[in-house]
Amino acid sequence: MTGFDFFMVIFYFVVLISIGFISSRKIRSHADFVVAGRRLGYGSFIPAMAAVVLGGASTFGGTALGYQYGISGMWMVMMIGLGIVGLGLFFANRLSELKIFSVSELLANRFGISSRLYSAIVMVVYNIMVMVTSTIAVGVLFTTIFDWSLFFSIVIGGIVVVIYTLLGGMWAVTMTDVMQFWVMTIGLIVILLPVSFFQVGGIDGITSRVDEGFLSLSNMGWSTVFAYFLLYFFGMMIGQDVWQRTFTGKSKEVVRKGTIMAGIYCVIYGIAGALIGMMASVIIPNLSDPQQALPALIINILPTGLIGLTIAAAISAAMSTASGTMMAASTVFVNDIITPLKNITDEMSKIRLTRLMILIVGITGIIIAAELQNIVVALDLAYALLSGTLFIPIIIALFFKSVPRKVVLTAMLVSSLVVVTDLMVEGITSLNAIIYGLAAGLIVVLIGKVIVKERGKSEVAQGE
Repeated sequence: MTGFDFFMVIFYFVVLISIGFISSRKIRSHADFVVAGRRLGYGSFIPAMAAVVLGGASTFGGTALGYQYGISGMWMVMMIGLGIVGLGLFFANRLSELKIFSVSELLANRFGISSRLYSAIVMVVYNIMVMVTSTIAVGVLFTTIFDWSLFFSIVIGGIVVVIYTLLGGMWAVTMTDVMQFWVMTIGLIVILLPVSFFQVGGIDGITSRVDEGFLSLSNMGWSTVFAYFLLYFFGMMIGQDVWQRTFTGKSKEVVRKGTIMAGIYCVIYGIAGALIGMMASVIIPNLSDPQQALPALIINILPTGLIGLTIAAAISAAMSTASGTMMAASTVFVNDIITPLKNITDEMSKIRLTRLMILIVGITGIIIAAELQNIVVALDLAYALLSGTLFIPIIIALFFKSVPRKVVLTAMLVSSLVVVTDLMVEGITSLNAIIYGLAAGLIVVLIGKVIVKERGKSEVAQGE
């Protein structure tokens, strides 16, 4: 890597932090800080929505899966994109009508303070773990590019994200996400994809140099594809980081159409990432760590100047999600744990408290990332906890009014116990946790409704 490329990367960091300073001047209220004043149009909303979900796991994890399985590696990111499309189709209109700041606030309005506190804890853990995946991705990139240790790389990348998010809140996250979206698109899809395609000799070169299984959509196994569907399709619909982004849209139309278009972009991004990973397996075979496929490919095939731009693109993908999930975890902690207990109403006090939580969450995420150092494992754990525990209660809160509060709270508790137990028994890479969690929650709801109904009939009969 030349001095010019190194300068481009450092300059990019300076720009991100500068955006944080500039954005801090726009903050006039708590709503400005956590949902960008609810006034984003298509030009900001679509790139920001896509950027917040296309992070380190989608970029580095997606190319790593392409390196291991070929085109079949697209399924993880494709399910993320389809989940965003589903959010736009089924949830967007309803969410646009809610003047709330978090998923837990919705549950509180329907099921009371207990559901708010419990779901907030789950949501904070989920967002921190997704932040961890992106922080690890930044570390992986820096390790390859600068020959730093992974620990040091993770710390440096995490600190940059914490600084600009802490300064400008959602305004800074939005402005950086829009910039990062275009850098990602140009660097990875417009530059790296076609260059690597020609480097391997086009379609003929690919088909003659990869294993036959690499051209099959089922190479990773349909059971794994189904597991990704359960994890990410459902998880995308209920994550605080994604919902908080929907709350920034200025109208119901922007939220619905913008979310669908962002989801379609994510599907395209997933296909591109798998193709890049597959071509990296031809150009740089026998990598000991598939997570290194993307940075290794960038260094090996791109000329001076383009290396710096494409590295910035990879950094953009990771940092956009890290900042969004850091913001989401901090918002939930202040809005749904501290504020209800302390009854904080002053706008500036909430902003100061949210900034403090960004600092705490950021440091926590950096520490976990430095210890875990595995992108896909962290992401699987995050979505297992989220979807397995909260998906059914959220669906009930949005669309079903007849389910009693106690039944839903019981389902939430039982589902979380089932998810955690399975992760302890089968390991944190277990994909069964989400299936068992969803099944347990659904069973509790169905049985609970029957019990409540029968109890009501019995009380009526006794009254007669």
